[in-house]
Amino acid sequence: MSAVAHYIAGVLDRERMVEIVEGLCESAELKAGDRVKTLRGTTHGVIVRVLEDGRVEWRPEGSASELTALPESLLRE
Repeated sequence: MSAVAHYIAGVLDRERMVEIVEGLCESAELKAGDRVKTLRGTTHGVIVRVLEDGRVEWRPEGSASELTALPESLLRE
């Protein structure tokens, strides 16, 4: 819903909005080593591990830090 709202508000272009919605329609089964990007496509990185509760830990490019996210908040590259 957020992607559609951002498109309506003019913050997100149509192509990116469609990409996000289609990505969310796919199964979000990510595994360690998968390359991912944020929904807006501004940050890219790699999955480090999948946690027992389904969340994923991933490392953005150029960073030593690991972030934790829901798999639905990332798109596979």
